[in-house]
Amino acid sequence: MFLDQDFLLENETAKALFHKFAEEQPIIDYHCHLEPIDMFKNEQYANLTQVWLNDRGAGDHYKWRLMRANGVPEELISGNGDDYDKFFAFVKTIEKAPGNPIFEWSHLELRRYFDIDLTINEKNAPEIWRLANEKIQTDDYRPKQLLEMMNVKAVCTTDDPADDLHYHQELAKQNNAFKVLPTFRPDNVWSITADSYPAYIEKLGQAAGITIKTFADLKQALSQRVDYFHSIGGRLADQGLNTYYYHASTSETLDEILKAALSGKTAFTADEVAQFVTAIQLHLMAEYEKHGWTMQMHMNALRNDSRTLKKEVGINVGGDSMGDQAGLAHNIVALFDEAEAAGHLPKTILYSLNPTDWLPLATAMQSFQGGMVQKLQLGCAWWFNDTAEGMRQQLTTMAQQSLLANFTGMLTDSRSFLSYPRHEYFRRVLCQLLGEWVDAGRLPADEAYLGQIVADICYNNAYNYFGFFEA
Repeated sequence: MFLDQDFLLENETAKALFHKFAEEQPIIDYHCHLEPIDMFKNEQYANLTQVWLNDRGAGDHYKWRLMRANGVPEELISGNGDDYDKFFAFVKTIEKAPGNPIFEWSHLELRRYFDIDLTINEKNAPEIWRLANEKIQTDDYRPKQLLEMMNVKAVCTTDDPADDLHYHQELAKQNNAFKVLPTFRPDNVWSITADSYPAYIEKLGQAAGITIKTFADLKQALSQRVDYFHSIGGRLADQGLNTYYYHASTSETLDEILKAALSGKTAFTADEVAQFVTAIQLHLMAEYEKHGWTMQMHMNALRNDSRTLKKEVGINVGGDSMGDQAGLAHNIVALFDEAEAAGHLPKTILYSLNPTDWLPLATAMQSFQGGMVQKLQLGCAWWFNDTAEGMRQQLTTMAQQSLLANFTGMLTDSRSFLSYPRHEYFRRVLCQLLGEWVDAGRLPADEAYLGQIVADICYNNAYNYFGFFEA
């Protein structure tokens, strides 16, 4: 039956593991793009479109991409079209999407949040709209209540080093059922080819109380901001590296590059960019290690493929794709070797948008393990790999090359407060995979043993690994 209690669970072991050990586990969402201000204000949504497709104007770009593929005009995607018309356009899009995870996720979202088990189609659209909106008009469907409904215990947002983290501090004063913690995302610091770079560095310097003129000044400012994030509860960093090439440099060269960037120059050679990025990576890795943080590295993505879409709609609206950088693992190994030799290799989670990188990265990370449980992790199936098949491939690679029982599990990487059934989806895939290994005679039919592994991957490992709840 479609999305019944045992969907994706095809054997008795899988069903037992999910229902006994996974289904009721809390959630730690250690990487997402929810906005702290939305949780602080906790304002009521107007209707289903506002929470499902256009959350405070940010939008669910997974869904927007499909709508464009179905010929929906931009006015009914990111524009100012009527909310019901937007909803109806999405319904017609979902009818065309069998096999796409958005088809399953969208139905799960209706079921888990609104108890609506109607199939998403044109016939049912008016009733879905009516039933969902009746609930949205109550206080139980504000942003914080949606998180509580899914038993979320920690939300890690994505924050620039120059952010003041005001709303994180305000949220910490409230008696919430979950923590909202900042994540240090320094991508803008090395974006020397951006026209806005001089203005950004001025903003960063103001936040740190430092006038940034030299590379040493920049390092000092970054160190100050890591200290500040730590004081607010931050324990994670997230490096958005669309590509990465290791290239050592000298302080004199780095000063020259920074001086040129601050003067407004945007045309740099690939070697100059690589030197600048590498030097910042090494400095920040030392800071992360000192503070006991975990560094996430998101790699091999193409951003803003369409100049037209970027100009007319913006960034983070569904215009990105999978990268194909060759030799990524070689460059990461060089970076890690340098950091480890200096005693500055932090806990690290490695993500690549291109699954051809997973095996090279998984084998490379094993060369740098030691000193603690699973110092390096292969990150969960990310973004375009957030499919049942992608999750299985990532779990299998992690199991075959390292220790699956130490894995920190799923995250949403989402801008939507309705995205948390993705954790359920992942948990079902995990339990099914283990059940298959039992049926194949590759694992013992020991429910207690396997159940503990499932519970750990779903919640306990993240709880222990990141230290969000330590005094």
